[in-house]
Amino acid sequence: MPRFAANLTMLFTEVPFLDRFERAARAGFTAVEFLFPYAWAPAEIEYRLKAHGLKLVLHNLPAGDWDGGERGIACHPDRVAEFKDGVARGIEYAIELGAPQLNCLAGKAPAGVGDAVLRQTFVSNLRYAAAEFRRAGLRLLIEPINPVDIPGFWLNRTAQAISVLDEVGADNAFVQYDIYHAQRVEGELAATVQQHLARIGHIQLADNPGRHEPGTGEINFPFLFAHLDRIGYTGWIGCEYKPAAGTEAGMAWRQRLVQ
Repeated sequence: MPRFAANLTMLFTEVPFLDRFERAARAGFTAVEFLFPYAWAPAEIEYRLKAHGLKLVLHNLPAGDWDGGERGIACHPDRVAEFKDGVARGIEYAIELGAPQLNCLAGKAPAGVGDAVLRQTFVSNLRYAAAEFRRAGLRLLIEPINPVDIPGFWLNRTAQAISVLDEVGADNAFVQYDIYHAQRVEGELAATVQQHLARIGHIQLADNPGRHEPGTGEINFPFLFAHLDRIGYTGWIGCEYKPAAGTEAGMAWRQRLVQ
């Protein structure tokens, strides 16, 4: 049976962030994830997690100026010192909040920098992060993202992510496999997850088109959920979708599509 975590960046957005924990628990979730915790003191988030019996399964490393349009800095050769500072900050939050893993966004390719330099920078930063994470008992994730939603994002495909991880050579580094992004870029969802199951540390979902809840688009989620059970995926599945008509109104998919 799949284990679903509410993505609080995308769900319950009609209420302030710290109020979303209670809403997630009331909707039946036992775990949550979100992009970034850094605007709040760790104690503020920790209190909500404990008060509502929730486990935090994932958050991201700092990713540059998000509000200004940046989507990560890990491939930027001129931001290495900033990236390393972000690793320390991410570890601090993860330890206090009990998150077992953090996602590292590669970022958009900066203009005028060759692909080989971007890859070398990303690999070097990931080696550094993985070593720091190992000392803290954490797992590192990297996420391919489709270039339609985020034009210029450097990491787009599962095979590319696996190749990067092979070069990094860290046993605590994995792919964050987002079903929505993968569908837009490469399809072959079931076969890809099965082939790379041992390299996938976390899964996220949304349907396509629209990035709404499962059952609103073309992806056969009943088959996919049953397939994940068959092949032995035991991790969490983050619900990172935009509710089509309000979060609670769209929750029926869990009963309807999970067999």
